[in-house]
Amino acid sequence: MKPYNSQKTKKEEVREMFDNIAPTYDRLNHILSFSIDKLWRRRVVRIVRRMKPSRIMDLATGTGDLAITLARRIPKAHIMGVDLSENMLAVAAEKVRRRGLDDHIALYQGEAERLDVGDGVVDVVTVAFGVRNFSDIDASLLEIKRSLSEGGHIVILEFSTPRNAIVRYLYRLYSNHIMKPLGGLVSKDRKAYDYLPDSIEEFPDPERFLDIMRKAGFQQCRRYALSFGIAQIYVGRK
Repeated sequence: MKPYNSQKTKKEEVREMFDNIAPTYDRLNHILSFSIDKLWRRRVVRIVRRMKPSRIMDLATGTGDLAITLARRIPKAHIMGVDLSENMLAVAAEKVRRRGLDDHIALYQGEAERLDVGDGVVDVVTVAFGVRNFSDIDASLLEIKRSLSEGGHIVILEFSTPRNAIVRYLYRLYSNHIMKPLGGLVSKDRKAYDYLPDSIEEFPDPERFLDIMRKAGFQQCRRYALSFGIAQIYVGRK
């Protein structure tokens, strides 16, 4: 699935989409999720803190919300934020500057399938709401594993389709009749906010995604369901 279904690759379209919606992304994210996304990120940070990392890569960092929370809660860690979108990184850079975190967070433009880092150089890789936008999930997971030190962890926060029939019905009702029209109206990119909810439906179910992580070579793979299964945290170890 691609945002615009043009002749461009998914990677090119995803970059274009996030460049387009960067100015309104944070505001819409918090409005459409009722700020529950902030609670989910804090749960991710609590998991990462227990790993006591000194080097963290926040992949698909977007506007930097998770990287900033990690920097505040794990002040001794050096954090590298990586994203495809130049405009999203520009928003992230301004937020990092305003919070005085320039010494803790370094931002780079890059892609998940080809990370510009050496082998085994980071202790934890985090990805918040970005895996379903990867153009090649299998190749990206292998590249993430390459970048991790032995014993390092991947921690993924991603949306999922709730299993409970009632919750799933209400969630789809909200996605189709509130999220899509409101997101399209505010962002002025209707196709972006058609793609984002629809890509959740296409993403592998939680157990299948754990199998994909195991296939990539991660061990001790586990998941934590959030908010009736609307989101999941996936953890794996190299």
